[in-house]
Amino acid sequence: MNSETQQHLTVKTREWLIKQGYNPQDLNQHGENGDTALMKATKAGIMPIVQELIDVGVDVNAKNNDSNNALWFACFGNHYNLINLLLSAQIDINNQNDNGATVLMYAASAGKVDVLQLLLKHHPNLDLKNLDDFKAIDFASNIEVLRILKNATKASNR
Repeated sequence: MNSETQQHLTVKTREWLIKQGYNPQDLNQHGENGDTALMKATKAGIMPIVQELIDVGVDVNAKNNDSNNALWFACFGNHYNLINLLLSAQIDINNQNDNGATVLMYAASAGKVDVLQLLLKHHPNLDLKNLDDFKAIDFASNIEVLRILKNATKASNR
């Protein structure tokens, strides 16, 4: 990020970045566990900062030390507005972390029905497998998740 980009940051965002240990002139900087400022703001559910960082052109597909992108944190925190925002900013919905897990697999394993349904609206790859050769449907933690994923699989095979 150049100084021109930094000047487009609000004072509030610049102060937040500094308080979190990030350099406002390097918005793709990796901090603790390799998390970028976008990941940290997403994890905290701070919509205005996430929006501003996207608007100034941060790398939405940056990965942390576990190879998770910011979408993982939005799904983990049930931040539906941030899930939509990140997906509209072209974040990789099919990103696989160090274990080969995707956000869809995570949502299925955690029984996060609302997150799962939201992700499915954006057409994730239902056939991706993790390192243990399991698909999202194999992680279904309850009957409702299983039903939703079975229906999505049928619909994608039409």
